[in-house]
Amino acid sequence: METRRDIFQAIADPTRRAIIGLIAIQSMTPNALAEHFNTSRQAVSKHIKILTECDLVKQEQQGREIYYSLEIEKMKEIDKWLEQYRKIWETRFNQLDNVLSTIKKQKK
Repeated sequence: METRRDIFQAIADPTRRAIIGLIAIQSMTPNALAEHFNTSRQAVSKHIKILTECDLVKQEQQGREIYYSLEIEKMKEIDKWLEQYRKIWETRFNQLDNVLSTIKKQKK
């Protein structure tokens, strides 16, 4: 039975986040990606495979080379999930600002 990979497991790894960062700028081949890491081409390929299985990365054949690029729609899923927490953080920061402002006024 094949386990379905989770996008959050995929982005939990620093190497995979670095790969995402690289291909967000431009499509790259596995060899070009491997040049950025102090690891084997096979290790980078395993990371790419995981990102591809999670649909965070798409591949495109150009001649003899395969280029990997970022799947923007899947990245939007991550952003959408984070948005709920972003709203909570902003509310808490605003509340903290109000408390600090009140304390500052009381000291005058």
